[in-house]
Amino acid sequence: MDHYPLYTRKGSTQTLREGLAEYYALNPHVTPPETQPPEFARILAAHDVGHVIYGCDTGMYDELKILSLFWWTNECTFQRFREMRKNPAVDMMYDDMIREKGALGLYGAILKVLPPLIPEIISIWFQTRHRDRRLPFLDFHPLLDRSLLEIRQEFALLPFIK
Repeated sequence: MDHYPLYTRKGSTQTLREGLAEYYALNPHVTPPETQPPEFARILAAHDVGHVIYGCDTGMYDELKILSLFWWTNECTFQRFREMRKNPAVDMMYDDMIREKGALGLYGAILKVLPPLIPEIISIWFQTRHRDRRLPFLDFHPLLDRSLLEIRQEFALLPFIK
């Protein structure tokens, strides 16, 4: 059986802090937030926390899935996401991805995962249409010492984690 990070397991009792440490240890290619300008570092750290809470890895499938989870279950709504995109540091992140993978490689990877991802995104949308309670985005610090299972239960996220 393949090893899956503990933070990706639906019933993980790791704390968010422990899951985040595991995420960074297993993903040395991820840009450490503390190396970035403060405003962008906050966004980057919140995005990384999302990976841990939603049990997502850094593959293209999960990178795209996590966007819909943010928009529909998190304080990082689509409108807030669009506002953050105005930050020049966020543009640098996208430019780096294109430089790393090449435009054709990046968009090819996106197109490759869309067919299996679209049904899951539609399902997520149907399940979240009337959601009132949203997971904090930038203000995640009070959650750091709580278990992932507790957080996922409180914000009704378990159905979105495989």
